[in-house]
Amino acid sequence: MTGKWIGAILVILGCGGMGFSIAAASRREESSLRQLIGALDYMECELQYRLTPLPELCRQAAGELQGIVQKVLSALSRELESQISPDVESCLRAAMAACPEVPKRIRQAFEIMGASLGRFDMEGQVKGLESVRAYCRRELETMTRNRDSRLRSYQTLGLCAGAALAILFV
Repeated sequence: MTGKWIGAILVILGCGGMGFSIAAASRREESSLRQLIGALDYMECELQYRLTPLPELCRQAAGELQGIVQKVLSALSRELESQISPDVESCLRAAMAACPEVPKRIRQAFEIMGASLGRFDMEGQVKGLESVRAYCRRELETMTRNRDSRLRSYQTLGLCAGAALAILFV
């Protein structure tokens, strides 16, 4: 009988933990979007005023950040410097392949960025960065709308699913 109770508690904790981890992943993705917007602002300023070369620009932007955005920009800088791939888009794909934990929204933002960086003149690249920033802001707005209730729902749903399974097993 004690084994059933221990099992029920473990099921509740496991399912609850899953709900809490989904909420934490959502918070991390939101933070990464905010960091990417900051990096895009930095990159745009550097491009407009110093005409910084792209590998150096990515390295400098990565130096201002942390987390997954920093990892991708550092990997992109290394890829661009090694010049194995013929264009920025290919280098960005290789950089994201080196960081498989990139969330879907961040991955899409980097794909949009890779389509314009290094292809156009400075003005075209700035417009490309602006379009990526607009995408990030839309996604961030979507994520922040009803965020508290959504995250609380993930956590509650995890705990309730665990309780339901525990009741079924006991």
